[in-house]
Amino acid sequence: MPKTSSDPPNWRRAALNGPTMGTRWSVHLDTDGTTDLAAVEADLAAAVEQVDAQMSPWKEDSDLVRLNRAPVGAWVQVPAQMLEVLTCALDVHMQSAGAFNPCAGALVDAWGFGAARDVPDAQAIRAARAATPRDAGAALEIDLPGGRVRKAVPLQVDLCGIAKGYGVDRMAAVLHRHGVRHALAALDGELRAVGHQASGAAWAVAVESPEAGRRAARGVIELQDLSVATSGDYRRYLTVGDHRLAHTMDAQRCAPVNHAVASVTVLARSCMRADAWATALLVAGPAQGPVLARQMGMDALFLLRGADGLREVGTGRFGAPPGRPG
Repeated sequence: MPKTSSDPPNWRRAALNGPTMGTRWSVHLDTDGTTDLAAVEADLAAAVEQVDAQMSPWKEDSDLVRLNRAPVGAWVQVPAQMLEVLTCALDVHMQSAGAFNPCAGALVDAWGFGAARDVPDAQAIRAARAATPRDAGAALEIDLPGGRVRKAVPLQVDLCGIAKGYGVDRMAAVLHRHGVRHALAALDGELRAVGHQASGAAWAVAVESPEAGRRAARGVIELQDLSVATSGDYRRYLTVGDHRLAHTMDAQRCAPVNHAVASVTVLARSCMRADAWATALLVAGPAQGPVLARQMGMDALFLLRGADGLREVGTGRFGAPPGRPG
């Protein structure tokens, strides 16, 4: 078969990566030799570091920590990138009927998953229940033209369920800026495909089997100009006595998620939205999660634990073919 302009003979695969947000970012890209890989790598590292510097709950000088420490009612100037993430977070909060709650930071800390402590604290949990608004949209006011935010009540913002996805979107923006047309950007369990592989094939991404302490693929998704994010109960958790507590917080119950959903994988154009919705659908649970995903017209794959092992429930692209039960 003759070569085409989109498939020149000198494409080669390059891998770039670095540390960020307690994990690593990575990019696999196909280059024809004209890409300045050193410049791309430096700009990718700067992009994810900017997200971490603004939205990390562990960095004492982050914009998020500054917002959380500000008095109730005081306007706080925040960067445009953080405003974008906060706006999306509140939008998903509203559309998910509160399943995604960016104002659950006090609960995250109280249960031992934040910067304050690494084990649950009963007194802190009781206090956090009172400091976690059910309606985040009413509790957190955003002034987009003014580039500022203020809290209407005492609360603690936590963006860990959305910031990594946004970081991947920022990486994709860097790749586009450098003219990269074939790449796969990843940050932990969030990924975004920029175009397809130089060969013309889509990027193949594994769906993990939700097994604690072991990495194994359960299936493969093909991505082209699309993002995927997965939230589950099997990677970050605490063991208290005989109980395993997942790190994802159900702000309506004021406790970690505790149900049959082992993981939720979501496809979306924006990795930020895929990340937030994966968290929201995990919190929504085995009954309401798939209903919500169908209502939103989302491509979502739920892995549910049961007496007979894992069961899949899919919506959209992951739904059962006609005539076959889901």
